[in-house]
Order: sequence, then structure tokens, then C-alpha cells
Amino acid sequence: MTVNSKKVQSLSSFSWSIAEILRGDFKQSEYGKVILPFVVLRRLDCILESSKEAVLEAAQNLPKGIDEHTQDMILFGAVGGGLKVYNLSKFTFKTLHGQDPNDIHKNLIDYITKFNANVRDIFLDKFLFTDQLKRLKDAGILWQVFESFVQIDLHPSHVSNIEMGYLFEDLIRRFSEISNETAGEHFTPREVIHLIVDLLLINDADALVSSGIIRTVYDPACGTGGMLAIAEEEMKKLNPKIRIELFGQELNGESFGICKSDMLVTGHNPDQIAYGNTLTDDAHKDKKFHYILSNPPYGVDWKKYKDPIEAEAQTQGFNSRFGAGLPRVSDGQLLFLMHMISKMRDDETGSRIGIVMNGSPLFTGGAASGESEIRRWIIENDWLEAIVALPTDLFYNTGIQTYVWLLTNRKAKNRRGKVQLIDASNECFWQSMRKSLGSKRREIPETARQEIVNIYHEQLNGGSGWGEFSKIFDTAEFGYREIRVERPLKLNFQCSEERLAKLKRDKIFIKLTQREQDELIKSLSTHTLKTLFKNREGFEKILKKSLQDISFKFSAPVKKAIFSALAEKDETADICLDTNGNPEPDTELRDTELVPLKENWQMYFDKETKPYVPDAWVDETYKDAKDGQVGRVGYEINFNRYFYKYTPPRPPLEINNDLKLLEKEITDLIKGLTV
Repeated sequence: MTVNSKKVQSLSSFSWSIAEILRGDFKQSEYGKVILPFVVLRRLDCILESSKEAVLEAAQNLPKGIDEHTQDMILFGAVGGGLKVYNLSKFTFKTLHGQDPNDIHKNLIDYITKFNANVRDIFLDKFLFTDQLKRLKDAGILWQVFESFVQIDLHPSHVSNIEMGYLFEDLIRRFSEISNETAGEHFTPREVIHLIVDLLLINDADALVSSGIIRTVYDPACGTGGMLAIAEEEMKKLNPKIRIELFGQELNGESFGICKSDMLVTGHNPDQIAYGNTLTDDAHKDKKFHYILSNPPYGVDWKKYKDPIEAEAQTQGFNSRFGAGLPRVSDGQLLFLMHMISKMRDDETGSRIGIVMNGSPLFTGGAASGESEIRRWIIENDWLEAIVALPTDLFYNTGIQTYVWLLTNRKAKNRRGKVQLIDASNECFWQSMRKSLGSKRREIPETARQEIVNIYHEQLNGGSGWGEFSKIFDTAEFGYREIRVERPLKLNFQCSEERLAKLKRDKIFIKLTQREQDELIKSLSTHTLKTLFKNREGFEKILKKSLQDISFKFSAPVKKAIFSALAEKDETADICLDTNGNPEPDTELRDTELVPLKENWQMYFDKETKPYVPDAWVDETYKDAKDGQVGRVGYEINFNRYFYKYTPPRPPLEINNDLKLLEKEITDLIKGLTV
């Protein structure tokens, strides 16, 4: 279905012009709270106007004592078209316009409160629309605003469902810009959604054209429903007879209201769009879906609701959504991804996931961290199929680089054990916009989108042409084993005045009585102990002998304080040995090496470390919690490293010539100032 962009722009501008009526009585940040609900209300009014008499007649003929569910089914049938919305008020916008303007507030309240419960909840609880109507009435501008909306024709025969989606998007963007809100929290640029949907469907195109096909689509952070709507649109292009069930959940009340309204007017079950926090209260528990796609919030702190998430992970382990690990509380993107993975179908068809995230989930967190363990779980289960790097400046609320992750639990044979990386950030995949929209300065044209999808579908792997933007790796390429490298502790000891002064400042020493302090310092000030010792065992013997006549018994912490104050690092000193005669490690010199997972850690250490640090060794007690082998396993995907292209510096002579030219320009400018 084609979209008339001029019509959408005209409707948006008209709706936006109503903001002029609100100016002065409402803050700019509040314009959307009035205009967006009115747009939804007008859309529903246009849809229901033709069935008004049939619905009222059916309501009069309802049997006495009928339950609400049966009543809804009868009245939905009177509306027709599979719509799950009706209104029992005698009014329509047209008849409201013919009433006394002084009664408009009372009549609108009657109209809104006589929708069926699902729709009534949207206006009363999510839009809080009655509060706005009262403010409009008190300001004396309710009739003006209502009269303006009567002029807009939003009937589906005039404005398609897709065009309504674009209208909502444009209005939300405008309101977000003037109120400094985060527009990207409400919707995702349409070309990005189309790209994700195309990537999800390209390998399933043949399977979707069969007769009797039913597919479920789910977005756990659905916003206004853009991803769900476009997924349905593209699948209907492949097979007009396909049955599609849409599911979602959204935390923002206004976005939820718009999304649920859209489901109502397009004949979908509105109960499948839930309100609430997906991470703490999964409204679609135990449900699985064919296609799962989302653009969850980036870098959003989940500390305020971490308790139920941690409890689920700890009590249920891998049977929970978050058993693989928990990311740091400053960013919940990977929580959404794990939740989406929990929704994959375990049947022959399986599921496909498309999620857009920033760069943090690719590499944040070292070995054994929550983020690394989540990546490990995903990659070792061979669910990750591809990652596409998108251009910067593509989203309305951020200019940072983003990435589309594609996952499935039914990989094709030729993709098993492999991950495809596609660098679509190159300028050949985007074009500058004539006018920026917030942070959005670039867009992906349709031709570029098709090339990205083709690169993925054809599994291009290096080479010239489009292949230079795609590389395929074994899953093990992203794994490493972090081994702990130790070096021996080497200390010298001496009871010099400087080191004794350091002991006197120690908190443990200060806690001794003055008599004990004096006695200890006197015993340490013997001529023998003023000698520089380079062997700890030898120093201990002399020290023990010097302190044997101390009249009080000092504790282990005091002894530790003495050694700490009298010792200094010395590469020429003997190695300090533990009670078993093994070299004691110097924790300050401790280091780690990241050994590629495909390599043997011992061979790697012998080749890369031992020749340069002969006295180093690997701490073999530092093991991975899962496989029990030496070194902790970690996973990261350093995208830039795989597509880095070396650019040689300019020749020194060329740089020198440029500097001379700049020097001459500066000199000429200075001369001009002094003339």
C-alpha cells in the first residue's frame, strides 16, 4: 500500500495548527496531551459513524442480565469489519457539532465514557483525557479545539492505517522537539523498521506464501506500534491471505494508548497489546512467537526495579528469562534481548529475532561479567546469525552508532556455527536529509536497504564490491580465555629511619600503647637490622631474634604492619617464597592475557609472554566457572577491529609544506593588523 506523504504532511500541519489555540493556556510540553487523544478520538469517530444506528439498535435489543463479554461480542458484530470497538453514546462528532457549544464538555464526557471498556480505559487512564477536557473548558477554548477536529476526515477510506501511523509519528516527533522530550523513546525511524523487517523475512519468503499460514509477531517495547504495523504490512505484501496476530507491551501510557487504538481500528485483538513493564511483569507469559522485534531503550537505568529481576534470575536460574547473567544496572538492553530469546518457539518453524541496540552490548564487560556471560550464552547456543552496523545520525534522539542483531533458533545448515557481520555504516548506505529532524540527519534510501538485505541473504564474505562490507566468522572467533599472569614478589628490608617513620604512621601501630610503641621501635633500631636485606627469610630470622625480648605479645596485624613498613620493591632482591616454597606473586605486577578461544593457553603464553618476562607464570587456580579449565572465558564483538582499514599518514614533506603555508598566512594576517 502506497503512502501519500503530502496528505500525511497536510494532516499533520493541520493538527499542529491547533496548537496555536492552546498557546498561553497550555505549556508547549502539554500540546501533545490534547492533540494526540483528539486525533485518536476523531479516527474512531470516523470509523464508527456509519454503524452508529445499528449499534444503538442492537444495544436496545440486548437480553436482560447479559454478561459484559457477550454484550461486547454482539455489539462488535453490529459494528462489523472485525472491529473490537463500539460507542453507545447517541452522539457523533457531526451531531456534537450541532449541539449548543456551552454543552460541549458535558457531551464529550458522555461520548468518551460510553465506549466499550477497552477504549474507555485508553482515554480515561492512559491519556487522562478528561483532565485535559476540563482544562480546555476552564480556559474557554474547548469548543474551538473540537470544532477544528470536526473538519478533519480520518476515515480509513481517506487515510489508510499506514498513513495514520505516519501521522502519529510526525505529531509525536514535533511535540517531542518543542518539549525537549526523547522522541526516540516513542518510535523508530520507518526506514530502520523496514530494514529489520526485511532482514527477518528474506529467508522466510517462500514459507510465507503458502495457504493457511498463521504468524505471530511480538514487540516487548512496542511504543506506538510502528514495528508491528510494518511487519504486518510487509507480510501481507508477500501473502495477502496470511493471518497475522500482533502482540506487544508498552510502559508509556500515551504510546500504549495510540498503539492499542491502532489495533482496535485495524481489526486486531486489542487485548494482545498490554500495558506495563515487560521486564518485571511479562503480560504474555508462556507465549511464544514466530517473529520478535524491538528497539528497546538505550542505556536506561534499571536499578529501581532490579529486585524482581534479580530474584527471578537467582530462584529460577536458566529456567528464567535472565538466568544467563545480568548486565550492569546502568543499561537494560540485554535484559530485553534475553526476554525476547525466552519467547522463541521450540518447534519446526522456530523463531526469528530482530533487535536494534547501541554498541554497548557488543563489548561492554570483561570475562565472567554479566554482559560477557550473556553473549557467551547466545553465541555458544548458536542463536546469533548476523549483526548489521547502521550509520550514525540515523535516530531522532541520538547520533550514536546502532546495530541490528539478528537471531534465530533454526539456523540454516550453511549458517550453523557462524556469524555474519555487515558494516552498513559506510556512506554508500546512507544519504543526508535535506532538513534534520532532531538528531536525525541521515536516512537509509530504499536502494541501499535492498543492498544490505541482499548482502545478508547472499552471505557475502569479503572480497571486492559489496563483499567488502560483509565478513563471516566462526562463532569461536569472538571468544577468548582470560588467563592470569603472575610475576614473583621481590622485596628488600631495612630498619632505616625513613622506614621506621613510616611504621610510626601506620594505623595499627598507633593503636599500641605508648610504652609498647617505644619498646618496639627500640628493638627495631638495632645495628644489625639497619643492614639492607635482600632475602625475606634471612630478614625474618634476624627480626625474630631482635624481637624475642619484647615484653608484650603483638598480633599478626602488627607483624604485617612491620613488614609492610620496612619492605620495598627491589628487582635485584631474592624472590619471596610462600610456606610451600613456591614463588609468591606480586599483586601489583599481576596482569591478564586474552587468549583466542581457538588457541591453547599454554602455547600462547610460552610464545607471547614467556620470552619477554622469563620469571612470569600462569595462575592455574584462576579457572572458568563453567568448563573448569584454566582462565575465564569471555566473549566480545569488536566490530571496528574486523572492518578497520589502515590509512597511511601523509608524507612528512607534504605536511611540512602545509605548515609553511599556514605560517605565511598567519604572518600576513599579523602584518595586516599592524598596518
